[in-house]
Amino acid sequence: MGIPGEDVVIDCLVMTVGADDQAAAVTIRTIEMVRQAFGVNISLGASNVSFGLPERHVLNQAFLALTAKAGASFVITDAKKLSSIIRAADLMLGRDPNGRGYLKNWRTQEKLAKAASQ
Repeated sequence: MGIPGEDVVIDCLVMTVGADDQAAAVTIRTIEMVRQAFGVNISLGASNVSFGLPERHVLNQAFLALTAKAGASFVITDAKKLSSIIRAADLMLGRDPNGRGYLKNWRTQEKLAKAASQ
């Protein structure tokens, strides 16, 4: 159809592990398969995985790291709460040359924390 692969985004459905304990594993395998087969961008609604469970932030952090490794291009999530985790995963996976994104995010978070405490 003439659409460049880098302009294609596939959204891999994320179901809650509270209803199906295999939901996250299925999504992670789906991300890997789509990335390998088509080489396109992959988005997902990351926080869906923890719906209805306690300590959602812990589950979301673990899931984000795993989906980053699997090949997710970007996630729909609360950036205020999870930007540091996303930047850390990118750094650990070699997707952040010289840690620039991680350090920039850290500086931004420090400024916000300082402003909030005044």
